[in-house]
Amino acid sequence: MPAHRNTFAVAVLSVSVLLALTGCNPAANSGGSAAPSSSGGSGAFSKDQSGTLKTSGYNPSDEVGKARSDLATQAVAPAEVSMDTTNFDAQKFAAQAASGQVPDLIQVDRSMVPTLADKGLIQPLDACFSLWGVTPNDQYYPAAVKSVTYKDKVYAVPQFFQTSMLIADKTVMQAAGVTEDQLDTSKPDQIIAAAQKMYKASGGKPSVIGFDPDLPGSADLWLQVFGGNAMDGDGKPTLDSGDNVKALTWMKQLMDAQGGYAAIKSFKDSMDVFGNQNQYVKHQVGAQTWAQWYINVLSNTKGDVSVVGAPIKTLQGKPIGYAGGASLAIPTAAKNPSAACAWAIKATSLDAWKAAGDARAQTVQKKNSINTGLFTGSPAADKAVRDAHVAPSGNADFDQLIKTSYSTLDNTASFGSSPAGQTIKDSLANAVAVALSGEKDPTAALKDAQDTAMRAWQQTSAGQNH
Repeated sequence: MPAHRNTFAVAVLSVSVLLALTGCNPAANSGGSAAPSSSGGSGAFSKDQSGTLKTSGYNPSDEVGKARSDLATQAVAPAEVSMDTTNFDAQKFAAQAASGQVPDLIQVDRSMVPTLADKGLIQPLDACFSLWGVTPNDQYYPAAVKSVTYKDKVYAVPQFFQTSMLIADKTVMQAAGVTEDQLDTSKPDQIIAAAQKMYKASGGKPSVIGFDPDLPGSADLWLQVFGGNAMDGDGKPTLDSGDNVKALTWMKQLMDAQGGYAAIKSFKDSMDVFGNQNQYVKHQVGAQTWAQWYINVLSNTKGDVSVVGAPIKTLQGKPIGYAGGASLAIPTAAKNPSAACAWAIKATSLDAWKAAGDARAQTVQKKNSINTGLFTGSPAADKAVRDAHVAPSGNADFDQLIKTSYSTLDNTASFGSSPAGQTIKDSLANAVAVALSGEKDPTAALKDAQDTAMRAWQQTSAGQNH
């Protein structure tokens, strides 16, 4: 799994790659317009399927991916589907764009979609959605749609929305005298106090982390908890806002109360996070920030853990379901945009997710595991899978975890949409790292991050016209 535990792997678009991408696409030189280039498709979408559909980045390696892929592939027949299952790679995409041989459909992290749209490298899908009778904000979580919307056009089809929550070790809590109501993130000082109670050290090194907020990976989530954000509604960086400074100041106080960031990171790196001796089995954490998928990991050791889930709340006491994730986009120069459109719509349809849910249920039964549901990116699909397959498991702890995870979907949020999104994300991560290490104070760290992000923003068509 990636270092940023709550999202899929994010490929970083370096400045040199972006320049290469820009130079090889005519649309990029006209203010970021996503009109198809003359070497690619017409930009019109049709229900008539033919030819070959070349996809890149989508890997049907498990039963969920395969069930969806099979259904989508059937839907585009007689078009033949050719898959490159390796992760999206910016260098590779640059070379493909330069040669005019881009795939017809790419799977890419949602945070990168506005950047590709700004460069004119992917095309808007409003006509695609309309052709198949899909209203994005009805079919998918609005927060996920917002992530792939640029200049009022939707540029990708969202997949998955695995929200974050707290997963706490009841054994550690009870030993420290910490109760569930003290894991209330709307009261940040209370979180620090609970962390101190649960924290233990041996030989000057942590042996139990009281509260792990997953830094820097989940830093943007904590900005939003404090009322801040990494960007405004237009995608312009806002990293040095007062609320963000308050959030980062709290992050540092929390780490310092538990031996410091460096010691905590070193201890975390030693944990058997995905194994039978994970940190909950060995009682090495009080509470941690995790995305919904980690419940599946813990279910492998369900007989050896005692856990409880809690939603993450804003300072106003409102639960927040934060998530990133992948999406499906169609390059501007795609030669078969119609098949790409049809495949993407079908792969994220209610039918596809139901098929995936059925396939997952069979796997769960074979492994004698616990069905935690599928957090699909589609509210209707989430409900359908839950109704069909999520039932009392006989393990009260896991039933409570699953119930809490679904409750996080009531108020969804995400990183946002900006053509400088990757630079904003990287700058935030760097600011968190230098602040937690004590190299800079939170105000200075975020100021420097804002300066870096603004330079990237000003090089985008949105920044130039803002």
